[in-house]
Amino acid sequence: MSTYTQITYQVIFSAKYREPVFQDKEDRLRLYAYMATVIRNKRCHVYAVNGVEDHLHLLFSLHQSVALGNLIKDVKLAASAWIKTNSLFPGFTNWQRGYSAITYNVEAIPGLIIYVENQEEHHKKESSLEESKRLLREQGIDFDERFLE
Repeated sequence: MSTYTQITYQVIFSAKYREPVFQDKEDRLRLYAYMATVIRNKRCHVYAVNGVEDHLHLLFSLHQSVALGNLIKDVKLAASAWIKTNSLFPGFTNWQRGYSAITYNVEAIPGLIIYVENQEEHHKKESSLEESKRLLREQGIDFDERFLE
């Protein structure tokens, strides 16, 4: 028998210390496209990649042969190298150490795509730190606020 899965994640991570280093919107879009390519190259299906000046959201379905932690490590490493190679985001030094990963059922995907694509509008009302806390609480995920900074 073959293996069949449908594991959809929304992964959120920030620049180190949530610094608003991703100022240039056009360069952000280029970064998101690059990250989407890295994820696709790992045989995962990308629904949306977007964010604002200090953090980003990846919405994708994980391929059964890929470990989530390895995928996020690869995305961060590749994106860091790409940023440096292309001399983008002068204030960028690194990513925050961890990430938030939330799973969703397939019916939630259309709404999640809208949510991820509307990050700029959304963050006029809520900071990235407030958003992280809210999403974790909504999913019943225990967290230590010291590690969200």
